[in-house]
Amino acid sequence: MSRAPPLVLTPGDPRGIGPEVAVRAARRLGLDVVLVGELEAMRAQAPDLPVVHALNEGTGPRLLAPPPGAEPVEVRAVRWGAQACAEGRGRALVTGPIHKARLAAAGFVHTGHTDLLGAMFGVDPVMAFVGGAVRVALVTVHIPLQAVSAAVTVPRVLHTLRVTDRALRTQLGLQAPRLAVCGLNPHAGDGGVLGREELEVIGPAVAAAREEGIDARGPISAETAFAEPDASDLVVAMYHDQGLVPLKRVDFGRTVNWTLGLPIVRTSVDHGTADALVGTGRARSDSMEAALRLAVQLTPDG
Repeated sequence: MSRAPPLVLTPGDPRGIGPEVAVRAARRLGLDVVLVGELEAMRAQAPDLPVVHALNEGTGPRLLAPPPGAEPVEVRAVRWGAQACAEGRGRALVTGPIHKARLAAAGFVHTGHTDLLGAMFGVDPVMAFVGGAVRVALVTVHIPLQAVSAAVTVPRVLHTLRVTDRALRTQLGLQAPRLAVCGLNPHAGDGGVLGREELEVIGPAVAAAREEGIDARGPISAETAFAEPDASDLVVAMYHDQGLVPLKRVDFGRTVNWTLGLPIVRTSVDHGTADALVGTGRARSDSMEAALRLAVQLTPDG
């Protein structure tokens, strides 16, 4: 019997804490994982780990450089790792933090990993997060708050519900996932007194999803959705902070970014490059360890 392919871990920006937390997490968990990134940065953290030239070479934590190219090394690593997973040579893609401003200055046109991977595979992915027993998916992501109302449309909400339901079934193995769908306004609009998005957009999208067999409940107020975690398997939030603030309050430092709707499994840390922590010994690997564990959970057969 051939062995399962390894996890592909891209540490992210070599100037941030990514290489440090990636190496530490890989060592602590003892998984079959290949770290793909700038060799100099990774070897500075792990001079004893072997350098390989293919994913199926060696076992345990090991290092590999992505193919040369014009893009920054962290971008090349993600592209190569994602393609390897799509071809079945990698079990799942786990990514460390990138620095969006530095990449933008270098000509990188995407807003982050999720956008890049969506463009690579020609899909519209959904950003989700897992923190302890709480799971959250976002209808809108990195846009100004004043732009959220216009971006919350029936097609967008319905797409989020469909992708989320499918991922919970196919990747997490839930047979009948329950989705709690937040309203956009306080008290879910209070019958139109505090806003009409719930009546004109979110409610119709939830009704359409239910007609397709998706167990979606809402729109309900966000405070209710998060106050009753046992009543659903995942909370669908309308905008970034509506979902992320309560989630990180519950499990900050161990939250995992989980991209839904891709043809591969991809998880990531919930933090940035934290440049100020580089070399201080204070960077924690909890989120990276949680991202690796979730990737294993989502791919039980490798």
